[in-house]
Amino acid sequence: MLEITGLNSFYEHIQALHDVSLKLDEGEIVTLIGANGAGKTTTLKSIMGLLSSVNGQMTFNGIDLTKLDTVKIVSLGVVLVSEGRRIFPGMTVYENLELGTVNWRNRGDSIKDEIEKVYELFPKLKERHNQHGWSLSGGEAQMLAVGRGLMARPKLLLLDEPSLGLSPILVEQVFDALVSINKQGITMLLVEQNANMALSISSRGYLLENGHIIMHGESKELQEHDEVKKAYLGA
Repeated sequence: MLEITGLNSFYEHIQALHDVSLKLDEGEIVTLIGANGAGKTTTLKSIMGLLSSVNGQMTFNGIDLTKLDTVKIVSLGVVLVSEGRRIFPGMTVYENLELGTVNWRNRGDSIKDEIEKVYELFPKLKERHNQHGWSLSGGEAQMLAVGRGLMARPKLLLLDEPSLGLSPILVEQVFDALVSINKQGITMLLVEQNANMALSISSRGYLLENGHIIMHGESKELQEHDEVKKAYLGA
């Protein structure tokens, strides 16, 4: 589904990614782990066409992403849920969700049906239907950010630190939701500092360090690797 080969990404004259290669097959959850500043968010931004200076090959279902702008990439079904939630505080839960439909709402399809799917996944959002974004808890705001991403009808969902700042109970709720979303047929690339949780729900993982992929393999293998245990799993 997604194949990246020899990706190099830059912020002006500073190179952030060095010859990064990874792939996702349809239906997978693949996780990208690494320390702060390793290049995880840069990888997601590169896929979404949010960086002006990249080279290498990136294809999604055989389509070259490097020649497309972000709007076109979203229209193909690649959607990013950014770090920090970035919901609109002055808009209601419903209005925030409605914004996720901009790439298909003019086709005459029902927005209501899609919102009900999100509410089924996140019942708390249904309870907060008419509340403004500023009034939500951190966990509710994260659920809303993921829900808004789902409203775009993604084929591939990119998630940047969905557990950041959440309590352990809420982290479990969010990750349970991600598993449910994946079972609906949505492929995911998951960027997470909570490496243990991310690897526990993914099939494969990549370890990024200083802009380089230094290790990859099945998630269970990475969880059992001494270097990964020591550096990222608290063992």
